[in-house]
Amino acid sequence: MSVVFKKILVLILFTQYFCQISAAETVKAFDFTEAEFKNLKVKKVKGQTSWLLGSNENGTYIRAEAEGNGSGLGKEVLINLLKTPFINITWKVEKDLPGIVENSKKGHDYAARVFVIKKTGSTALSNRAINYVFSSNNNVNDNWPSPYTKKSIDYVLSTTKEHSDVWVTVKANVRVHFKLLHDLDVKELSGLAIMTDTDNTKMKAISYYQNIYFSSE
Repeated sequence: MSVVFKKILVLILFTQYFCQISAAETVKAFDFTEAEFKNLKVKKVKGQTSWLLGSNENGTYIRAEAEGNGSGLGKEVLINLLKTPFINITWKVEKDLPGIVENSKKGHDYAARVFVIKKTGSTALSNRAINYVFSSNNNVNDNWPSPYTKKSIDYVLSTTKEHSDVWVTVKANVRVHFKLLHDLDVKELSGLAIMTDTDNTKMKAISYYQNIYFSSE
């Protein structure tokens, strides 16, 4: 193979690679704007988490602080999992919940979590969910049914055992996980929510959420 031909081949491969990157499709799950922040639906568990909008060099984020209470912020949004099956989350836990048993009712609290929800009936109780969590005590990829309902599965994407008080970005194939964890072939999501709660353990947690979106790869 001549030197010239090798250079042409390398150029073609690089061109194809960058074209694939540019062709990757993304869909925002949260905008992290003041307008959106004011209109997010608050779901109280017990009391209410303190939610604040802030910003850093990478853009806006939502700061959450809970002490013996908990609530979530959610929105109805349709996500086509056939086109964009991967959820991407950037988050940070400043203060975690050490020593708790997260798969028990008394210890079922998380400093940070992101719910992905599929409506499967006429009421909220019939919905199926995957609860992607920033665990304080378990390992990445550990998962278990919620101690309150088998229709929601907790799945560890980050842990403070590896990343404490630092920003970390994670990715998960939501469509694959719905099939593995719920045995459902989900083509479209119905909504998302973030939650920081300590209502069961009565402890204090502080976390941050930023840049949550879906992608094709």
